[in-house]
Amino acid sequence: MSDPVKTEPFDIIRAAYAELIVSDLAASRTFYVDVLGLVVTYEDENAIYLRAFEEYLHHSLVLRTGPVAALGALAYRVRSQDEVAKAATYFEALGCPVEHRAAGAMKGIGEAVRVEDPLGFPIEFFYDADHVERFTRRYDVHGAGAISRLDHFNIMTPDVPLAQDYYQNLGFRVSEDIQDDEGTVYASWLFRKATVHDIALTGGDGPRMHHIAFATHERGQILNICDHLGAVRRSDMIERGPGRHGVSNAFYLYLRDPDGHRIEIYTHDYYTGDPDNPTLTWDVHDNQRRDWWGNPVVPSWYAEGSTVLGLDGSPKELVARVDTSESAVTIGADGFSYTREGEAMPEYKLGHQL
Repeated sequence: MSDPVKTEPFDIIRAAYAELIVSDLAASRTFYVDVLGLVVTYEDENAIYLRAFEEYLHHSLVLRTGPVAALGALAYRVRSQDEVAKAATYFEALGCPVEHRAAGAMKGIGEAVRVEDPLGFPIEFFYDADHVERFTRRYDVHGAGAISRLDHFNIMTPDVPLAQDYYQNLGFRVSEDIQDDEGTVYASWLFRKATVHDIALTGGDGPRMHHIAFATHERGQILNICDHLGAVRRSDMIERGPGRHGVSNAFYLYLRDPDGHRIEIYTHDYYTGDPDNPTLTWDVHDNQRRDWWGNPVVPSWYAEGSTVLGLDGSPKELVARVDTSESAVTIGADGFSYTREGEAMPEYKLGHQL
């Protein structure tokens, strides 16, 4: 593999869309359109193209039917069409599989390049895209749980430091991370747009997708989604939250769609656009880093993720994480309520460890 530092970089703007493979398009439509309120840009018998209310590009989420529920691709928008060509050159120099995609290969997207990156993920880079109506002021159709835009991706990878180096070589900057006293990095948040992250790296067997996240403007919109799910007797789709993260400071809710893909609804993080924006490092033993209120993290949040497809459409084989996982060393993942450093663990809860 070539040294990425010696390869000409290209200019990534932001996380732009995700393609999810689903088993039942009608069930997925009910979740993403009827519950979450995303706007349908186009649909046919095989796929639905969706966007949030403030977005004017053709889509930020594609749901496509397939034999295995999985991540089909994560996509980043780059600064210009010339940057698409630079992206192809970059990954070819790394020895990665590269697929040049003609305009329209993905509906609404111009000429693009899709790669299988060094972490094993299918990643698309594009600039040209169809513009559609922006629904910012369509309050008549927003509803009380209005989702404004796609915010970020979170992926599971067995070697977080390697993955962090890879993304930093692509021009991403680290906003926050989680480490232990020896400097082991368990998770990392990196950004291109001026928010806390476009991509988060979670330690675990991989490649797997942990979640994709959509932003709202207000906490009340997240609470409304919870109320909606309760009203239609589908509160079982709520995996974790609502709550407030320590990392990112954001108010959050984690949902599982009909195929188990994890979706976060997210609001109130902070600006990171200054050139000297500092990196905030959290102690892996600080159980406020994942939930500011000290609530324990449900085991499924650490253990489960979506299958990832390679460029050939086949599921990627998992590589096991060899270092200690975050869930094995932290209080919050083990079912304990809030404790302070030096306090004894309640013995009656020891059986809740992963």
